[in-house]
Amino acid sequence: MANKEFALHDVVEMKKPHPCGENRWKIIRMGMDVRIKCLGCQHSVMLPRRDFSKKLKKVIESENE
Repeated sequence: MANKEFALHDVVEMKKPHPCGENRWKIIRMGMDVRIKCLGCQHSVMLPRRDFSKKLKKVIESENE
């Protein structure tokens, strides 16, 4: 499986939507863990980088573009 490229402040889509119904998340912290914030209800979740990579579907908006 190819590694998915993501960076700080990217907007990503996860495989499962958040309970509020939104499926767009913004990466707000990166390190050993990745913290993402739901763009619907502003709730934030911290995941280990390995789990985040498994649950990531695609990058919607990249900060570098």
